[in-house]
Amino acid sequence: MNKLNRLTIAILCSLGIQQVAAQESNQTGQVIDKIIAKVDNNILLESDLQKTYLEAISQSQQGIDPPSRCEVFETLIINKLMVAKAEIDSIVVSPAEVQLNTENRFNMVLQQFGGDENQLLEMYGKTGEQLKNEMYDAIEEQMIVERMRATITEGVTVSPAEVRAFFESIPTDSLPLFSKEVTVGQIVKKPKVNRQTKEDIYNQLLKFKEDIMSGEADFAELAKEYSEDPGSAVQGGDLGFFGRGELAPEYEATALGLRQGEISDPVETQFGFHMIQLLETRNGTFNTRHILRIPKATEEDIQKTERYLDSLRTEIEAGNIEFAKAAKEYSDDRNTSDNGGYFTDPGSNSNRLTLRTLEDPVLYFMIDSMTVGTITEPIRFEDPREGTKVRVLYYQASYPAHRANLNDDYEKMKAAALRKKEDEILSNWFVTAKEDVFIDIDPTYDRCNALKDD
Repeated sequence: MNKLNRLTIAILCSLGIQQVAAQESNQTGQVIDKIIAKVDNNILLESDLQKTYLEAISQSQQGIDPPSRCEVFETLIINKLMVAKAEIDSIVVSPAEVQLNTENRFNMVLQQFGGDENQLLEMYGKTGEQLKNEMYDAIEEQMIVERMRATITEGVTVSPAEVRAFFESIPTDSLPLFSKEVTVGQIVKKPKVNRQTKEDIYNQLLKFKEDIMSGEADFAELAKEYSEDPGSAVQGGDLGFFGRGELAPEYEATALGLRQGEISDPVETQFGFHMIQLLETRNGTFNTRHILRIPKATEEDIQKTERYLDSLRTEIEAGNIEFAKAAKEYSDDRNTSDNGGYFTDPGSNSNRLTLRTLEDPVLYFMIDSMTVGTITEPIRFEDPREGTKVRVLYYQASYPAHRANLNDDYEKMKAAALRKKEDEILSNWFVTAKEDVFIDIDPTYDRCNALKDD
């Protein structure tokens, strides 16, 4: 088996929050953990391997053999090698990118608990902030690996003929069995907060500024008590250093217009209202702290949004506007609106996906109870970061479980063919790349023959 066929096993399995045990335990209940490999300064722990192996098994598709422990071990070693080479080749991801990705991933997990961090705490015994801190390093590594792979395979494509040849090379009895799939779209609207609510928050932040300037209050203490940015609030609002273009444009413009130590008037971004203090500038970067207050929609604001979406739904059902066109023009969810409102499978980028791919359990049960071709009435849901939103769901199509074929599964086969082609390029790259770094593998895993030439 080509050692690169499993390269992405860890992508969804190493994000820090799993439903499986993160570490092995011995008979006395004490945690067993040790370093089982080093690639330059990057270490791989026994617990990392165990966690990823168990998750890979749990996520294995029907009809496809799950990876062996050695294959998972080799995948993780390759990831560490790519991270080490990325450092040598100066391929990096910014802290802002990692933080945003971490927030998004955490919010998806939080949605599974109805947005209730107390339930999360009860499940994992850790606060949301502790879990995000654990996720951060794994997500940073994932992003570096993806960027490194994209750099190495830049410009690689597959033709329809290559896709057909790849499909025909798979023995008939080895074709995977795909579960039932659906095509589902959504139009999301974030309620427009009324002007009075925004003015109240603006004036609250102005009062904070006055109190700080008069010495009656301390910026850091106010941030800890009132800021709704959980990542920085515990640090007294301190965001750390960022480069140009890494923060919201309005935030950056305001921050860079301040003198060191100066505090701004409230400024609005897509995240809410910020009161900003410039702490330091250094080598083209700047460090600020802020207090974030997020305007919350009132019941009346939400009801207005529901009426708007209900009218739009009526227009779609009457044939006056196509669903995809309405989603592109009116939906506030950028992750789906550019694709006509449709959810996509992250592996193949296809609009056909299994219900389990919908990470929100509410969506799962909603779609499972709908009839193909129907659109729901407006439904409220909670975005852990932005509060109450409203959406309509469109159940466009359903596809029964089936053995893979080129007509129904072309996009999946195209993605697999492209992956195979990229693997061949990466195989050649690995032969030389592994000579540029120091690799030390625990003798216990010598049996896996990791990184040995095929």
